[in-house]
Amino acid sequence: MRSCAPASTAGSSPAREPASPGTRAQFPALAETDAVYLDSASTTQKPLPVITAVRGYHESRTANAGRGTYPWASQVTREIEDVRARMAGFVGAEPEEIVFTGGATAGLNAVALAWALTNLGDGDEILYSPRDHASNVYPWVQLRQLLQGFGRTVRLVPYRVNAMGEADIGDIAAKLSPRTRLITVAHLHHVFGALTTLEELRGDIDPRIALCFDCSQSGGHLPVDVRELGADFAVFAGHKMFGAPGTGVLYCARRRHGELSPFLPGGNSAVTLDDSGLHAGAMPRRLEGGTPNIAGILALGAALRVLNDYGMDAVAAHNRALTIALIAGLRTVRGLEFAPGPAYAPCETGYGIVSFTLAGISAADLGFVLSEYGFLVRTGAHCVPDGETDADSVRVSTHVYTTFDEIDRFTECVATIAEEVG
Repeated sequence: MRSCAPASTAGSSPAREPASPGTRAQFPALAETDAVYLDSASTTQKPLPVITAVRGYHESRTANAGRGTYPWASQVTREIEDVRARMAGFVGAEPEEIVFTGGATAGLNAVALAWALTNLGDGDEILYSPRDHASNVYPWVQLRQLLQGFGRTVRLVPYRVNAMGEADIGDIAAKLSPRTRLITVAHLHHVFGALTTLEELRGDIDPRIALCFDCSQSGGHLPVDVRELGADFAVFAGHKMFGAPGTGVLYCARRRHGELSPFLPGGNSAVTLDDSGLHAGAMPRRLEGGTPNIAGILALGAALRVLNDYGMDAVAAHNRALTIALIAGLRTVRGLEFAPGPAYAPCETGYGIVSFTLAGISAADLGFVLSEYGFLVRTGAHCVPDGETDADSVRVSTHVYTTFDEIDRFTECVATIAEEVG
């Protein structure tokens, strides 16, 4: 099964050692606290090269991009295009397929407004999971409402999630119809920590159906190849891959470029105006407008260099080993119940995210008690739309700076709390 084959590490014994010597020294915030940070699915800690990139842009030769021929402006323009090329290489794309956005949420909304708004007709369908992050649900609900105003009805068809937290491939296959135009999935689920690739459906999906992957959690945590995924669209969140907040990437496959309308038309966008109206220009600037988050884009470039230095196979292997250790430690805790995810997989696997509840104490209270002991975790519904979550939960998420000692101490602390609440 897909859940038993994590990136090039399946079948190997997890090594209880950091991904690379001196890893934690690169992250200043971790060196200045005794707290154990276990919330990397929310945002990652920032390595020194990223901090230096943000500070360097503001301290030295600050200029706008794409708006001047003087050396400072030309240099920053070249640097942004270098980051674009670097990001393309990181995910197996071409530079013209990489669009800089304000984040993954902005990227998904761009797909809805620049592609779906003008390409979906009356009666067309979108397959989605109501248990995904709200950013991969609300844009499609908003799109449906917008199209209703134009007299077009688009159906949102929900599909199930299985016990391992993956999209239910059988349910998706059963709900495919001649009117299906888009399937949108979480590549790595933000609560369940389960991987979905749709590879089982590869030969059964009509080429007219666009595939959209939310790679917010997988980007920077495991190797991602958009061509291998067969993605038409994929979004990435810079701040979840060592980068700065307010920066994201939207991948748009070249085969869809002719279907894209301008997004954020304005200054610096590839749009022309004549008596007949606006006309779309070349990608990727067709979907970019206004002054970009220059410092954030330069920080993303620094983050990509750090990730490449670690090697994404090594990052994925480290998170897998941590996840296996975490599940093993929590499995013996009385009253603890895992959310869907790798704890229910038929083999040892994991991608750095595990969620659970504990009998006798709410997730919010458990998170507060854990923080008093120095363990920083996420609690609540985790941005799953209202009414679509079984219960609030505690989510633990790791990265290269997380150590096995921290995981051991965390599971011991949870076990102690479980004894105290009975």
